[in-house]
Amino acid sequence: MKVRTSLLTFAMLFVGLAVCFAANPSLGTWKLNEAKSKLSPGLPKNVTVVYTAAGDSIKGTIDGVDGEGKPTHSEWTGKFDGKDYPVTGDATSDMRAIKQIDDHHFDLTVKKGGKVTMTGKAVVSADGKSRTVTVSGTNAAGKAVTGTSVYDKQ
Repeated sequence: MKVRTSLLTFAMLFVGLAVCFAANPSLGTWKLNEAKSKLSPGLPKNVTVVYTAAGDSIKGTIDGVDGEGKPTHSEWTGKFDGKDYPVTGDATSDMRAIKQIDDHHFDLTVKKGGKVTMTGKAVVSADGKSRTVTVSGTNAAGKAVTGTSVYDKQ
């Protein structure tokens, strides 16, 4: 009887986690809609952003181009809890924190060497088909940059 109860409890735990992640409108593949986006010259572009469940965390895989048009690829695994998690493959950042405010609103902070280099907000539309990310910060040269990136869910 204990084995059966344990297996049932374990199964329900996974169902619960699956439901929680399925309800997160950020999960999925997002493609940059350049026509609707407004980016400062020289600001890197995240062309494709993919958020997937990774155990009890979320993995972000970002492909894009840097300020000079060279291809970039970075990855981040963490939770949307506002805590810093390491970024790999990004020359402009080594830590990223994303805080979920509600089902559709997120705050983000990007750091390099312990210094905040960019802050922003992400909003997933009510229908879950688009995502708008607004950021401001400084580039490697210390120049102020701003940007609004609009993504379409694939």
